[in-house]
Amino acid sequence: MVIADLGCSSGPNALTLVSTAVEAIMSHSLQFQHPPPEVSVLLNDLPHNDFNMVVKSLVTLRQSNNKFVLVTGVTPGSFYERLFTSDSMHLICSSNNLHLLSKAPEDLSRNHIPAYDTDEHARHERLRMVRKAYARQFRKDFTLFLKLRDKELVPGGRMVLSLVGRCSDVIASNFFHIWETAAQILGVIASKGVIAKEKFDSFYIPMYGPSAEELKEIIEEQGSFSIRDMRVYDPRADMDRALFTPSWLAKQKGAIFEPIIVEHFGAVMDEFERVTERRLSLEGGMQGDHARTSRAVLAVSLAKA
Repeated sequence: MVIADLGCSSGPNALTLVSTAVEAIMSHSLQFQHPPPEVSVLLNDLPHNDFNMVVKSLVTLRQSNNKFVLVTGVTPGSFYERLFTSDSMHLICSSNNLHLLSKAPEDLSRNHIPAYDTDEHARHERLRMVRKAYARQFRKDFTLFLKLRDKELVPGGRMVLSLVGRCSDVIASNFFHIWETAAQILGVIASKGVIAKEKFDSFYIPMYGPSAEELKEIIEEQGSFSIRDMRVYDPRADMDRALFTPSWLAKQKGAIFEPIIVEHFGAVMDEFERVTERRLSLEGGMQGDHARTSRAVLAVSLAKA
């Protein structure tokens, strides 16, 4: 049985999904008194990922499950391209990655239309157009992702995916993008002259959070997979929000957006985190951020049709 995690990263959670899958396979085999299958575990991320750390973790996984896990490996590359041979995969997982687009929406970048304008009136006028451009790019990317994985999975193969999205198609406020607060903070920095206005206007954060309805529609329209289960949940619902200080939240937002911001603007992360912390302190931290958004996590289990 061959399983893979797409977008594994390199931190302490790099093996979380595949380890859970291996444990489930072992538990199933014991429960039904079947001999366990030979398992191959593959981890994927972009080429600049720290695969040295990942490989060390894989060696540990194989040694601790030497009766089951016989082959481990890494597969560098974008999951918007082919990664594995045809009809070779049994289970593909991906967590907290598929809201990342392959590139900025072409309609905006080609026509030099800012995704987020510091002028409130101009931003409001463009709101619907920007949303549609991002939605079109997500539909194009996710459709391609499904087509590619269809070629790589065996008949009846499964995928378990989770990504940041929205609770519903109803947009309760102007804050419908998962990157909107980051763009607002960068707008404040641009107004101070720390970054050039032209640089800010040409910045497109390649992220889009779909609603459950959008995700279901794309999957059904593409046609390669049937939906076995889909769930929408708010990961913040059970958190003790008193523990999440403005300082901690600012560092969290910095960690999420740092690679994208630094690539475009250079060394501005210290200022980004300072402005973020100040804004969260004034607006009630996590409670204020939560009140403006309909952000959720979408989780879906798919079977190859």
